[in-house]
This record gives sequence, structure tokens and C-alpha cells, in this order.
Amino acid sequence: MIIRIVRMTFREDKISEFLAIFDQYKEAIRKQPGCTHLELLQDYNHTNVYSTYSYWDNEEALNNYRHSETFGKVWPATKKLFSAKPEAHSYLVRAKID
Repeated sequence: MIIRIVRMTFREDKISEFLAIFDQYKEAIRKQPGCTHLELLQDYNHTNVYSTYSYWDNEEALNNYRHSETFGKVWPATKKLFSAKPEAHSYLVRAKID
């Protein structure tokens, strides 16, 4: 399993536009083959910073999403709202503690 975290910093006046985009597409993203979890997080101290936190079965599933029609709609609409370059990190789950 891969955990993908994408940290995005938005212009203050564009946050509501981003939230509308996320709300519109969150179910389509969750239904992508290989996506088993999706959350939107807001930075505690910087209210214009958000991160998506998602679980993917494997790198192939993540890459298939990144080449999907859904991503082709979400990413271009989202990236025009940034005030800083986004950061994306992928992590392998090595141990799970319940």
C-alpha cells in the first residue's frame, strides 16, 4: 500500500474555489481503482494550506489515477489557485499498529 500526501498552499481568496472543486470530485477520486481512502486536511496554523491524504493499493493504481480523466479535470483547476509550489510525497506502509 502507498500513502500519498499532497500539500498545497492556496491564495487566501481562492480557498472556497478549491473546496468546491474538492467537494465536486472527491467521490470520483475515491472510486478510482486502487484508491481505498481519501481525506482532506487543513494545516492547524496556516489556514490556506491543505493536504490530501490518500491510500493506494500500489504505484500502478496511483499512476493510473494521475493519467485519468478525473485527474485531468481536478489538477489543472486546482493548480491555478496555488500561491506556492505543491509538494507531493509517497510512502510505503512498512508496519501497521492497531
